[in-house]
Amino acid sequence: MTIQWNGFLEVDAIEALYGQAILAVRDVSLKVEEGKIVALLGANGAGKTTTLKAISNLLGPERGKVSKGRILWQGQPVSNLSAARLVAHGVVQVLEGRHCFQQLTVEENILAGGFVKKPGGTELRRSLEQVYEWFPRLREKRHTKAGLTSGGEQQMVAIGRALMTKPRLVLLDEPSMGLAPIIVQEIFEIIRTLNRQSGTSFLLAEQNANLALRYADYAYILENGRVVLSGTAAELRERQDMHDFYLGGAKAAKPN
Repeated sequence: MTIQWNGFLEVDAIEALYGQAILAVRDVSLKVEEGKIVALLGANGAGKTTTLKAISNLLGPERGKVSKGRILWQGQPVSNLSAARLVAHGVVQVLEGRHCFQQLTVEENILAGGFVKKPGGTELRRSLEQVYEWFPRLREKRHTKAGLTSGGEQQMVAIGRALMTKPRLVLLDEPSMGLAPIIVQEIFEIIRTLNRQSGTSFLLAEQNANLALRYADYAYILENGRVVLSGTAAELRERQDMHDFYLGGAKAAKPN
């Protein structure tokens, strides 16, 4: 399936390999329009993380590569940009697992994301205050070592650090994994707020389809490394096959 580039992000019929032999994704095409939240759904091992890392150019350290197809960010192939340069161009990934510098404080972790674009001190503090407005819980924990905070707080730290790069697109990998439902709800509400207030776009990989479709504008379903279904969130919520296979069966409650 070939899709027409819309000027923001286009993934066109990519194939990704690990170690020259293991085919992780095949013929995956998707797009993210500016200002939208797009969900990449599927079970563990479906290819969601590989797709995100292909976009952010992070497959190399894992002996992976995009072997076919193309990925364009604002018309430029991401293969021409290092992962660091891609961040400077507005694409940042929050990796699965809430990666934090455990021995640094919450505030030191967040500030680490701000140095990518070499801002002045005033701009850096302004960006930090903005993160604290979005995540007031982090302001309370700013002098606490990140390793001593809860899983939900560490996820907030990781997202806040990413936001310090002033991204136009955030790739968010499994934001709900291992977190209590009330914390997951809080994080997704913050994602929606960020999207609406600042226009930040999100491509989020998520196993919890029921949750993700409450917040996404559009979604793609991956199975065995292939896109098997796509559509607006409203369309997918109404499909019976989505309820049978991804939303917990016919008795699954529809999202509000």
